[in-house]
Amino acid sequence: MTIAQSKPIDLYYWPTPNGWKISIMLEECGLPYVVHSVNIGKGDQFKPEFLAISPNNKMPAIVDHDGPGGEPISVFESGAILQYLGRKTGQFYPTDERKRVEVEQWLFWQMAGLGPMAGQTHHFRIYAPEKIPYAIDRYTNETNRLYGVMNKRLADREFLAGEYSIADIACVGWAKLWDRQGQDIAEFPHLKRWLDTVLARPAVQKGLAVNSEDRGKVDLSKDKEAQAILFGQRAR
Repeated sequence: MTIAQSKPIDLYYWPTPNGWKISIMLEECGLPYVVHSVNIGKGDQFKPEFLAISPNNKMPAIVDHDGPGGEPISVFESGAILQYLGRKTGQFYPTDERKRVEVEQWLFWQMAGLGPMAGQTHHFRIYAPEKIPYAIDRYTNETNRLYGVMNKRLADREFLAGEYSIADIACVGWAKLWDRQGQDIAEFPHLKRWLDTVLARPAVQKGLAVNSEDRGKVDLSKDKEAQAILFGQRAR
């Protein structure tokens, strides 16, 4: 489905689980967009022009030149962007209040739980300069618990909120990295079925492929400058 759009949406992006949420959503909605790379390992997120639209110095962010009333609007925070695009297009974000609550519960569950916990798991298992067993076990085990929550939820429904929605789009980029999180996907058969189903969607594949070559440009396990920028959260 193609939405009438006089100008493409500007997507400020780096190929990470949070960035993938928005590239996937734009592909799913058939919205034209232009990618602006935000190299988070080089400190692009601290540039004044980026901070003007994303004051928390985090990507992704968008600028929609065909915003409400035909005026431009910028949106930061991946969950807020998914909701905005869902409202704009009427896709993957139902208007019925009960159905919308179902979607929002699982979207916020991802934003507050799966994303932060899996992200900390990546950090302490792969990137941290010092291997801290307690931290590794703490976050690996919590990610395991969250996978169990998803697996139970998906035992009697195809998608997290019943129908395919922004909740699934929010979760898939994190769940596809299960191996890096120290998980065995075979232990979660319903989650595995869901993951295979979502990853088979053409728009998901296109969204995941956006600037995929950039993932190899920064090796956080070795690049001390990138570690200082990302883990110290300071500009270069």
